[in-house]
Amino acid sequence: MNESLWTFKDETMNTVKIFDTTLRDGEQSPGASMTREEKVRIARQLERLRVDVIEAGFPAASPGDFEAVKAVASAIRESTICGLARAQEKDIRSAAEALASASS
Repeated sequence: MNESLWTFKDETMNTVKIFDTTLRDGEQSPGASMTREEKVRIARQLERLRVDVIEAGFPAASPGDFEAVKAVASAIRESTICGLARAQEKDIRSAAEALASASS
């Protein structure tokens, strides 16, 4: 076997990024829903755990989801906050507006 086929550059193996979807995907289970305050509290814990990227929700899905993403984006400073958006102008504008206060 040719060893060079299985060798990665050092920088490829030195970084693992954690992308957490709890705040959005966690609500997909029947009966599971979170208030805006609960989402912010969970996001703060994820930030304490040094999660790199927190997907805060799907802003275009509902006014409640929009406000929750906006609240998380305002509260979190160390983790990158993102929101789910389909490739539709309405979704992209909604996500951009909800995430406007995010630090990164």
